Amino acid sequence: MLRPFLRTGLACIATVLTAGCIAERGAPVLDRTVQTRPAPAKPATSIVTAPAPKPGDARPEYYTVRKSDTLYSIALDQGLDYRDLAQWNGITDPAVISVGQSLRLTAPAATVTTAPLQTAPGVQARPLGETPIVSGTTLTPPPVATASPPVVAGGTVVSQPSAVRAPYSDQTYAQLSGVTPGLAPKPDPRPSTGGGDNVNWGWPSSGKIINSFNETATLKGIGIAGKLGQPVVASAAGRVIFSGMGIRGFGKLIVIKHNNTFLSVYGHNSELLVKEGQNVAKGQKIAEMGSTDTDQVKLHFEIRRLGKPVDPIKLLPPV
Repeated sequence: MLRPFLRTGLACIATVLTAGCIAERGAPVLDRTVQTRPAPAKPATSIVTAPAPKPGDARPEYYTVRKSDTLYSIALDQGLDYRDLAQWNGITDPAVISVGQSLRLTAPAATVTTAPLQTAPGVQARPLGETPIVSGTTLTPPPVATASPPVVAGGTVVSQPSAVRAPYSDQTYAQLSGVTPGLAPKPDPRPSTGGGDNVNWGWPSSGKIINSFNETATLKGIGIAGKLGQPVVASAAGRVIFSGMGIRGFGKLIVIKHNNTFLSVYGHNSELLVKEGQNVAKGQKIAEMGSTDTDQVKLHFEIRRLGKPVDPIKLLPPV
């Protein structure tokens, strides 16, 4: 009789012990917190830099004189007026330069002297409306003059128009300046002095091209055959910066500056019809064809960009 009760008691004890173990372990805990993924890193913004200028798009700041150089040839090779070159370097005689001499190729920067700000001594700050005191002396402001209407003969009072404040607009500016709205200003006949490649080129003379552009030639341009005395005209509007002889190989020469970028060169002429400093129009007769410093009658023609010869055929209009 005791054995069944003993088995039942042992079973109860085992059940209690098992429940206690389960209570001590505890139920499994699930982490339901939302896992936040880090935002993807944005790609670094690329820095865009302006392309470096081409080697031929800028003049050097200085030039060292070499053997056989003249001020005229240096100016031509750098696309400058020889008179500017002389002025920038303090040269009084353009025919006198020395080998090894360093010449400035750009205008020197102007020196601006700013005077120091002067402050009146002893000025004391006072609230607005009070009379300022300077060194113990009271300053009395002068009375404000009121303009009285002018009187003409006969005692008639003439009223003057009062100032009118009007909002800015093209119409208002035109009325105040006396310019008719919508009417374009008159064109300036003088040549452009700015840079850029927008020159309206034309042929300097008619004739057969007997010399094409060649980078290795002594004179880099084209040769146009013609008759003695045949007209030579300005290829584009500009200012004559050289007229005469003095640059070896060109004979009687004319150089025209069209803007800060381009020059045109006309060599071997028999007669020169324009002077230095003279403004010329496109198609204006500037010389007569000849054979000075060459073996036949022809025009040597160059277009120079920043002083460096370029092929004129690529810029001239098609024939």
